Amino acid sequence: MSGYLELVISTTLYGLGIVAQTVAAQRADRRPGTGLGLLARLAKDRLYLLGFAGQVGGFGFAFLARAELPLYLVQAGSSCAVGLATAFGLLVLKWRVRPLEIGVLVMMAAGLVLLVTASETSVAKDIPTVPGLVFLGLPLLVIVFCSRAAQGANAVVVSVLAGTAFAVVAIIGRSVADEQLPAMLLNPLTWLMIVAALVGQSCLAVALQRGTATSSVAAMDATTVVLTSVVGIGMLGDRITPGWEWAVGFGMTLVVAGVLVLGSPTRTTAEVTG
Repeated sequence: MSGYLELVISTTLYGLGIVAQTVAAQRADRRPGTGLGLLARLAKDRLYLLGFAGQVGGFGFAFLARAELPLYLVQAGSSCAVGLATAFGLLVLKWRVRPLEIGVLVMMAAGLVLLVTASETSVAKDIPTVPGLVFLGLPLLVIVFCSRAAQGANAVVVSVLAGTAFAVVAIIGRSVADEQLPAMLLNPLTWLMIVAALVGQSCLAVALQRGTATSSVAAMDATTVVLTSVVGIGMLGDRITPGWEWAVGFGMTLVVAGVLVLGSPTRTTAEVTG
C-alpha cells in the first residue's frame, strides 16, 4: 500500500477518534485525579473505546507511512485530523466553533501545506538503542511529573505535554518502521514507543475534558509537528526539497502562531457541546 494512502486513512481514523473521545471525555465525571485515573474511568465508556480504536488505527497507518515518508510530512498530514474532527462536529454534533478558531485553523493548515510542499522522501537513520532510551525516555519522565504537578493546568498546557509524548512516539516510529517484525519486537525502543503512546493518551484525555477539541488537539498536533520536524531533519536524515527551505521556516511560524492564539482561555463544555 502506498505511504500516501496510508497517511490519508490514518488522518481519517484520527479525526473520527478525536470526535468520539471528546464527547466521552467531556461527559465523564470530574473527580480529581491524574490523567491515568481519568483514562481508567473512560475505559468503561463504549464511545471512548470506539474513539480509542480510531486513534489506534490512525497510529497504525501513520506508523506504516513513516517507513516511506519523512516525519514532517506524516505529522503534517496527521494534524489535518483536527480539521476533519471540527467539520464533523459542526455538521453532525452542532458544535459551536468561533470564527477566530476557524481562522486560526486555516492559518495552521496553510503552514502545514507549506511543510507538505517542501517535503522530500528519505530513508531514516537508525537510533542507537542506549542513547535513544536515555534521551527519549527522559522527556517522558518529565511529562509524567509535570502532568501530576499541574492538576489545574490549562488544557493547552496539557495538550503540549501530550504532543511531546506523541513526538517521542513518532521519532521512534520513524526509526523502527522499516524493520522486520521480529527485530522490531526485540528492539527496546519499540517498547519505549508504546509507553510514550500511553503517556500521551492519558494527557490527551485530560486536555479533552478541560478544553475544546479544536484547541486541545490543535495544540497537541502543532507541538508534535514542530518537535518531530526538527529532530527528523536534524538527526534522522529527513530532507527538504532544494530551494524550499524557506517554506519550512514559514510553515513552522504559522503553526506555532496558531498554537499561541489557541492557547487563549477556552470555553466551557456547555458552549462546545451546545
